[in-house]
Amino acid sequence: MTGQRVHAAVLVAPAGERRRWRKARRRAAAQVVARERAARKAEAQARGDAERAERRATVVLPKAGERGPAALRTAGRLRIPQHQDTSATWGGAYPFLAEGGLGSDGMFVGQDLYSGSAFVFDPWVLYSRGLITAPNVVVAGIVGSGKSSLAKSLCTRSVPFGRRVYVPCDPKGEWTPVAAAVGGMTIRLGHGLPARLNPLDEGHRPGGVDDAEWAAQLTARRRDLLGALAETVLERRLSPLEHTAIDVGLTAAVRSAQVLTLPLVVDRLLSPDPGDDVDGRLVEDGRLPGHALRRLVAGDLAGMFDGPSTVRFDPTLPMVTLDLSAVAENSTAISLLMTCASAWMEAALADPDGGQRWVVYDEAWRLMSYPALLRRMDAHWRLARWYGIANMLVFHKLSDLENVGDAGSAMRALASSLLANAETRVIYRQESDQLGPTTAALGLSRTERSLLPTLSTGQGLWRIRERAFVVQHQLHPDEAALFDTSARLEGRPTTSRPLGGPGTPGRQPDGGGTI
Repeated sequence: MTGQRVHAAVLVAPAGERRRWRKARRRAAAQVVARERAARKAEAQARGDAERAERRATVVLPKAGERGPAALRTAGRLRIPQHQDTSATWGGAYPFLAEGGLGSDGMFVGQDLYSGSAFVFDPWVLYSRGLITAPNVVVAGIVGSGKSSLAKSLCTRSVPFGRRVYVPCDPKGEWTPVAAAVGGMTIRLGHGLPARLNPLDEGHRPGGVDDAEWAAQLTARRRDLLGALAETVLERRLSPLEHTAIDVGLTAAVRSAQVLTLPLVVDRLLSPDPGDDVDGRLVEDGRLPGHALRRLVAGDLAGMFDGPSTVRFDPTLPMVTLDLSAVAENSTAISLLMTCASAWMEAALADPDGGQRWVVYDEAWRLMSYPALLRRMDAHWRLARWYGIANMLVFHKLSDLENVGDAGSAMRALASSLLANAETRVIYRQESDQLGPTTAALGLSRTERSLLPTLSTGQGLWRIRERAFVVQHQLHPDEAALFDTSARLEGRPTTSRPLGGPGTPGRQPDGGGTI
């Protein structure tokens, strides 16, 4: 078999057989795909049936929404397109943003018109929390806007918190029924009235002060008072020689009397003791201050400050007011009276154990035109934290500050500092011509500026540092009747019934009343 070729037969399926195999494979693949499709369809059908059954079994809200407390709710999710902007823009554009408020500690004032919540204010609480650095308050608004009611409301609602109130100038007598209602005292001064104040009284002596320190404080206070009174009448600053004459006359009067009064000082100024007049010029140097002070002794203010006091200042009373309505027509007399009254109350203000007190300057536009009085007010405002007091300045419009002194003068600077040292500013309705000065003084936004002329009675824009609130002041019916300042204009009787509601007796401490 060597060299022979061997040929193997190749097994080849016939052509018809190969076609059957291919068709069988395709049919098998198609069957697999069909079974998978049917399985997915059945699964989707089952899932859909389950979802439809779940929807049929789920209780949803009606198309019109529910009624009652759940109204305006829908079953669907609220979807809002995203938008990015500054917080300043969102503060005015997004309708559900509102100021969080000042907390719940303090005196209730009314309703925050933006958030709908109660608005509570207390300068001492805000200071302790670090929200303000000065407790002083400025309230401005046109006649009839409700600024006086706010001032009286803040003071009377502070009394249950242990605060006391001093009103050193009440030119219209509006605080007299308020003081009577809270068990305080009103001192009425004027021609023919029995009350008399000796502004040179020693006054209330603070605790913990020894005799030498008290004598020095008393001498300094009397010297400042006499100088302020003389400057107010003379309408100028005193010269060094005039200050020396007052100092010498005061020292001589203290030596010669057990109870120091103004007539004794005037006598020593106009007729100094020969032993005190070393260079023989005291008569000339003290002539003008002596005649200026004589106005309170023998001039148009005689009978009010020219003798020993007939009333006693009680710093423990909840409210003490000085009613100057009898001399309201004489602005110079009011300034002199208030200067004397301020000196009378300063000893109580300087007492470190005196507690927290309001000092209210109503109708302040009358007072700021006198430099001596303005300087005393400025000192009280700067030392408010030291004294533990909160000063309140009430006037009609902020442009009143621009009427104090000439532009660039020291008086204008002092008046502006009163506003600068008050971080709480309450602005009631203002006329359109006052919007410019008000906006410039307070740095109001365009929205706040446009809001001021539209405020209703009792509505005010509160600016506490950089925060702003629009508050509706709310009064109890007894407060509304007590604080009403339009009773005379409308021919209605005024009331001085104690606060507390119908049938509730008011508290009347010993010594309270009107003198």
